[in-house]
Amino acid sequence: MAASTVGGMALIHEATLTPDKLELLAGWLPTRSWSGRPAAPEKVGTYRFDDPAGEVGVESFLLRTRDGVLLHVPLTYRGAPLDGAEEHLVGVMEHSVLGTRWVYDGCADPVHATTLAATVLTGGTQADLVMAPDAGGATLSPSVTVAGSGSSGSPVPEVTAVTCVDDGATTVVHAGGVELVVVRVVGADVAAEHTLTGRWPGGGPAVLAGVSVRA
Repeated sequence: MAASTVGGMALIHEATLTPDKLELLAGWLPTRSWSGRPAAPEKVGTYRFDDPAGEVGVESFLLRTRDGVLLHVPLTYRGAPLDGAEEHLVGVMEHSVLGTRWVYDGCADPVHATTLAATVLTGGTQADLVMAPDAGGATLSPSVTVAGSGSSGSPVPEVTAVTCVDDGATTVVHAGGVELVVVRVVGADVAAEHTLTGRWPGGGPAVLAGVSVRA
């Protein structure tokens, strides 16, 4: 199954992906300094955020390596290439419903930065998962739940262009009025004003990201 975000939910399609997401990740992760060069990581679970425009899929993976290390990998799915983000392209896949999808490291995508900042600063959670009408329309239980430490109604600075740099077991993202710290190796320390905490069957709570508002 695959999904695209719509409004306040992630709409799940019954679809074939070629290659599939884990195949793309298996090829990309060994190129990342924080990954430990894993072979065939196991998916523990995922969670999604909503793109307010309904154009970009935003999905984050928890992956366990053969050494038992838990990795956190945000991805975005786009219907066209993201300008200036060639070095952050994870791969291209064919989606049997949506067509060609360009898959990016979410840390380099302004839509991921926007949705992460908004979720954390306003005390939000992951998107609801709903099957497409032609697949029955049922609501699914998420395999990973997340919650921001902020408060409902808190202001969220505008996110414009983003830059990101790997810093040990985290990636630091500068995005307009906010600085994001995305945990790559679960358990890494995060110093930030607000945090995103995740839980999954048999695991958590664990901090997966931090957000600080920049003056």
